[in-house]
Amino acid sequence: MSTVADLKIELVEVCEAAARACAPFVGSGQKDHGDGLAVAAMRKRINQVKMQGVIVIGEGAKDEAPALYDGERVGTGEGLAVDIAVDPIEGTNLFAKDMPGSIVTLAAAPKDAMYKPGPCYYMEKQVYPRMARGKIDPEAPIADRLQQLSRALDKDIRNIRVFVLDKPRHREMIQEIYACGAKVRLSTDGDVNGAIQAILNIGSDALFGIGGTPEGIVKACAARAMDAEMFGRMAPQKEAEMALCKKAGIDTTRMLHCDELVRSDDVMFIATGLTSGAYVHHVKTGRDDRGAFMTTDSIVLSGSLGNIRRVQTTLHV
Repeated sequence: MSTVADLKIELVEVCEAAARACAPFVGSGQKDHGDGLAVAAMRKRINQVKMQGVIVIGEGAKDEAPALYDGERVGTGEGLAVDIAVDPIEGTNLFAKDMPGSIVTLAAAPKDAMYKPGPCYYMEKQVYPRMARGKIDPEAPIADRLQQLSRALDKDIRNIRVFVLDKPRHREMIQEIYACGAKVRLSTDGDVNGAIQAILNIGSDALFGIGGTPEGIVKACAARAMDAEMFGRMAPQKEAEMALCKKAGIDTTRMLHCDELVRSDDVMFIATGLTSGAYVHHVKTGRDDRGAFMTTDSIVLSGSLGNIRRVQTTLHV
């Protein structure tokens, strides 16, 4: 019986193709142009994959950016039916400024496994490593959650580091974290990158804050693949978005567990580095006797296999 894990090599190649296409524009300040190149390359390669894929959640609607759109059918139309969540450039500002943490991301799960958030573009998120699974009360105050995390990790709260997006909406929360004695790792963009740091317990011990819903679904796939902990709650930021969520019957008070955000263990998360970060390297270019080449660095988290795979690919271009 086919599983999502059987598609891993081809889906890694989808992310690699997007990374190679936009890599020449890292640090150029041209985030929209880079995003457009990544989308086009991703769309071309994903439509060669033998699967019945549907983009359950993509980028674009929130930012009016280039996108693989929600509901778009991808793949050859044969084989396994698969839900796909994508972010062709996660951290576009990091990409444009050549700052650490920009990645190409893709998540996959069996058909109808991914939560569909409809018109809600923003989500409140909490992410923790596997050691904290089942030990955090997501509705508790920040001080209590950090104490719970400290006990789960057997780590002094003064050594706990929380990844938070550096946004005005998070100012009060950041001060609460400081008041507990914990540290904060701030980034202007790239909360999928922060979530993976927390899931793998590399550089960060948790992620708190409000960010894009597409990134939230991608994170949930990564968390479930690694048996880590994640909670999400829809958090519309504008009146128009609130009205659309209400009309769609979306409960913006309910905290959802990652097992509700993606309802299958046969789940996969892929990240390919655009700029170097905690767990993937940037796209490298060079030349040898065969001509110019590009080397990509990717990580694959596979739920059905329960493993982490590193993939480094060199391709002459």
